[in-house]
Amino acid sequence: MVEDSEIDHDMLLLTLQRQQVLAECCRVETEAELRIALAQGGWHAVISDYNLPTFSGDEAVRVVRECAPDLAVIIVSGAIGEDKAVAAMRGGADDYLLKGSLARLRVALENAMDAARSRARRRRVERALLESRQQLRALSAHLQTTIEDERQQIARELHDEIGSGLTALRYDLNWIARREDEPLRKRAEQAQQQLSELLAACQRIVRRLRPPILDTGLVPALEWQIGEFRSRYGLPVSFDVNRARFDIDDEIALITYRGLQEALTNIARHAHASQVQASLVISGDELSLEISDDGIGIPADTRGRGASFGLRGLAERVRSVGGLFEVGPGPRAGTVVLINLPLRVSHEVLA
Repeated sequence: MVEDSEIDHDMLLLTLQRQQVLAECCRVETEAELRIALAQGGWHAVISDYNLPTFSGDEAVRVVRECAPDLAVIIVSGAIGEDKAVAAMRGGADDYLLKGSLARLRVALENAMDAARSRARRRRVERALLESRQQLRALSAHLQTTIEDERQQIARELHDEIGSGLTALRYDLNWIARREDEPLRKRAEQAQQQLSELLAACQRIVRRLRPPILDTGLVPALEWQIGEFRSRYGLPVSFDVNRARFDIDDEIALITYRGLQEALTNIARHAHASQVQASLVISGDELSLEISDDGIGIPADTRGRGASFGLRGLAERVRSVGGLFEVGPGPRAGTVVLINLPLRVSHEVLA
């Protein structure tokens, strides 16, 4: 009980007893005493006078909400105007009563404690939801990293085992094709043609799984990817970059490459665009990649569906290295994808 008058304190306790409420109470008069009492814990409610010598009821409510957000708080005052009562309620008080009218003290106290329990439950649910979201984000980022690792492993196996095996088979077919048996030679030539197509397909898969062109630099890799997109879909794509050479982590370079790849894939599948613009800007220790199109945009009712899972996975991967990912409507039409990344990965962010 925050009360400077011992007589009023005893009157409130007597009123509670008459209303069949058995309460253990500690009376405090100052903010410091209130903080000490709240730190001890174990309280169910705070009943506070409004006009106090050293601080007000509003300040008492503020201290309670700061130290014990879910605790029930009731203002009981000898004289409080309606405007001050409303301000106290907005500040976090659960109810207010006049000292000359305490008939509903028990009801007010019970209602305030019910409200406090509801706040505590809501806070627990919100905390659990926040933790769940954080865990899902961490899991998503981990899955994206795991997928990338598996891509690299598959790419190595395709290149080292299947690629080398197909190359060895080509030598054998060349040897057979040089024989004098005409039917056998023709069959060998047909097999060589099929083998060449298999080798080309294998190389394409390897490039998509783990683009070796990234070893030549990020800008050439992005230019190559845009060239492939132009050839495959016939869409004009403009690409601007303000710096051709810069130092960048391999992880950041790969995320940037995958970001452009995912954006172009979505444009090809869903945008119905006639032109695409991409720009890469290096400023200080940050990288900014922007991809925009003049298509139909992303309908609001489809953003949570499977078509957006690739972008959502990319967003979690960008956030995992301390970056920023945004998708929104273009200035006039279409969609804009913006990726901001640090040029160097911070180990604190990864942890």
